[in-house]
Amino acid sequence: MKKVLIQNNEQLELVREEIRVSSLFSHPNLLPLLDHAIISVKPTPETSWSHEAYLLFPVHLDGTLLDNAKTMKAKKEHYSTSDVLQIFRQLCAGLKHMHNLDPPYAHNDVKPGNVLLTHRKGQSPLAILMDFGSARPARRHISSRSEALQLQEWASEHCSAPFRSPELWDCPSHADIDERTDVWSLGCTLYAIMYGVSPFEYALGESGGSLQLAIVNAQVKWPAGHKPSYPDALHQFVSWMLQPQAAMRPRIDDIIIHVDKLIAKFSQ
Repeated sequence: MKKVLIQNNEQLELVREEIRVSSLFSHPNLLPLLDHAIISVKPTPETSWSHEAYLLFPVHLDGTLLDNAKTMKAKKEHYSTSDVLQIFRQLCAGLKHMHNLDPPYAHNDVKPGNVLLTHRKGQSPLAILMDFGSARPARRHISSRSEALQLQEWASEHCSAPFRSPELWDCPSHADIDERTDVWSLGCTLYAIMYGVSPFEYALGESGGSLQLAIVNAQVKWPAGHKPSYPDALHQFVSWMLQPQAAMRPRIDDIIIHVDKLIAKFSQ
């Protein structure tokens, strides 16, 4: 149960939008909204909110990919190449459903903290993408500096920084933004399934390091001497998605074709 305390009309509209958007999707790898209620409450001297929203989702007791990454890091455990690909394949399937809607929707906050896992005996974990609070129609034509700055400001509030695509950090005054913002985040998430962090997280720890610069220049650092060592094909796959120019990035259908080839190759 997700409870939201609503203090003004703007927050009320955001929750209504999340409910509306969540109800557009129906896919086994997207978390379904089972029920919802918005209740108006009388503000008291102790409380400042006018409404309470309740959103009901199915429970997944094994936590998020982020939770699992922390536990596995503590135990020095890692996913096998096969599990990495199977988890990633499920995220792709969920995103494909969103990207292929009419109009296409972008999730806008694909990251390990928004992926729920359920462990299954004898097979790879079930992976489900959640949190559609930032999901919006994906295609936007930017035709002025003020529109570009507006988009950057919106992204700074809705898209987690280490997984945010270059065009949302530094949007040109004339640009066509599309669902490939999610493809960038997906590439970062594939890296994180392997190594537990975003490929750009290192920039936060460097003195004088800039996360924005690392992302805009797509300066990926691969962990040296990591065990297990993942096949080079997986690194190339990540790099294919992490192209600074959105127009050069693959679309979700191409990614699925590629991941299926990798699964066939590495799951023997």
